[in-house]
Amino acid sequence: MAKKAEKQEGKKLVVTLVKSTAGRLVKQQRTVEALGLKKIRQSVTVDDTPAMRGMIRTVSHLVTVVEA
Repeated sequence: MAKKAEKQEGKKLVVTLVKSTAGRLVKQQRTVEALGLKKIRQSVTVDDTPAMRGMIRTVSHLVTVVEA
C-alpha cells in the first residue's frame, strides 16, 4: 500500500469553478469553499488524493479538472 502513495506523490490537479453555487445544496457550496474556490473561473491547484477526488466528484457538475 505504501507504493501507491509513493506513485501518486507529487501529482496535482487544477480545479476551475465554471458554474455558480447559487441555488445548490449547502453540502455542495461548502465543498466548493473547501476546495478553495470563491469566484467563477477561479482555479486552484490541489494534490491528487482520494479525499480531493471525492470532493471533486461531489461538485463535478460545477467544476472542470485538468491534471497538472
